[in-house]
Amino acid sequence: MTTSNYYLNSSHVSLLLCKRLREKRREKRAADLVKQDDEVTLKLENAAIEHSKSVDSAVLGKYSIWRKENENENSDSTVRLIRDQMIMARVYVSLARMKNKLDLVNELQNRLKESQRSLGEAATDTDLHHSAPEKIKLMGQVLSKAREQLYDCNLVTGKLRAMLQSADEQVRSLKKQSTFLSQLAAKTIPNGLHCLAMRLTIDYYLLPLEKRKFPRSENLENPNLYHYALFSDNVLAASVVVNSTIMNAKDPEQHVFPSVTDKLNFGAMNMWFLLNPPGKATIHVENVDEFKWLNSSYCPVLRQLESAAMKEYYFKAAHPTTLSAGSSNLKYRNPKYLSMLNHLRFYLPQVYPKLDKILFLDDDIVVQKDLTGLWSVDLHDKVNGAVETCGESFHRFDKYLNFPIHILPKTLIQMLVVGHMNEDRVLWKLGTLPPGLITFYGLTHPLEKSWHVLGLGYNPSIDRSEIENAAVIHYNGNMKPWLELAMTKYKPYWTKYIKYDHPYIRNCKLSE
Repeated sequence: MTTSNYYLNSSHVSLLLCKRLREKRREKRAADLVKQDDEVTLKLENAAIEHSKSVDSAVLGKYSIWRKENENENSDSTVRLIRDQMIMARVYVSLARMKNKLDLVNELQNRLKESQRSLGEAATDTDLHHSAPEKIKLMGQVLSKAREQLYDCNLVTGKLRAMLQSADEQVRSLKKQSTFLSQLAAKTIPNGLHCLAMRLTIDYYLLPLEKRKFPRSENLENPNLYHYALFSDNVLAASVVVNSTIMNAKDPEQHVFPSVTDKLNFGAMNMWFLLNPPGKATIHVENVDEFKWLNSSYCPVLRQLESAAMKEYYFKAAHPTTLSAGSSNLKYRNPKYLSMLNHLRFYLPQVYPKLDKILFLDDDIVVQKDLTGLWSVDLHDKVNGAVETCGESFHRFDKYLNFPIHILPKTLIQMLVVGHMNEDRVLWKLGTLPPGLITFYGLTHPLEKSWHVLGLGYNPSIDRSEIENAAVIHYNGNMKPWLELAMTKYKPYWTKYIKYDHPYIRNCKLSE
């Protein structure tokens, strides 16, 4: 053997020895980590914490699962720690595969399964399995091992970014599905409400004609009383509006409810208020289909609603074949937008020609205070009053109208022309709000915000004091209080005005 070969072989042997020594040290360290008692584990964790502080925070962000200063006493801090560990474990599984460290892959995957079983469906720390602390410790040990062998700043960052992008895509898909399903649920009539309307209708038409009349009909045209326009096809919702108004009124006998419904619910609405009159207040129910003056030649809105193009849009055209495909347009295809009852608010002077002032109430509101103060508000020559919402936390004009606001029509004639122009729904899609914004633009007096708090049908973050101090609260949005998808924390404000022991309600199995 030559000298050069001797040195070459000697060098090769040295390299092999070094490699084996390194592998043995790693195996011994891994074995030691598993067998560490609590005191040694704590020392290792503290060492890892100190090491993590030297890592560029721009890469890891403000929160690190190795840092104790981020621990807190929140009720879900342990749950979040487990989830964070699982995220990092998935990152290292991917990196371990890239570097062909299959033993580490298996070890990480086993710990992942254990963590997932320990986490289960837990939302708070109290929901966790009793084995969770031990699983956290074991996962922490294997993460430390993986970090030592695999951590590469660029690779970890890239993997986390890819996971984030994938999660974002999943969230967007789920949001589309959720929107579709909530819109679908908002259009449905609960079985209990359908049952209530059917039973009331049957019993109404069994009544003799002389018993179908409401008392105090002379008050309907008395301009000195407080009149409320209530247009609804929902018996239970209408009853809450009337009950809450009367129960919070100072002088109930001064209040009049000239209500309007459609022919399908005319019998049910009449029967309900005949059985449950609003104390000394006056109520009367009319059928919108009996308004002979309300025809397509007089009313361009009705002509548009009856058009073949409109019916094609709402009932036939482009039916979606998937959840996500239909989510964007379903909101605009709600059949309520075809109802003349929904557009009747624009014809209040024609419906009530002998009244000087009238307060319009949606059927998804609850009255919490006496409203008579509204009749003494100086409108400053405006034609109506309302609480301002657009341009703040609610919606902007451009969310409803597909044209610049500065070209809004200045006269009724222009408004009618604009109405004709919108037959193809180019200028706006949603029902009555867009034409209302156009019609009363510059003609509305702003009311104090405490008169009307809205958003209880879609906004879970409304301040409780704001709700309780409001004269009227409004469940605008899809989560109506009579639907199963209603927000639980807002529902009691509505249900408190329903007598659930009422025979009709009990027999139809309506409950809180």
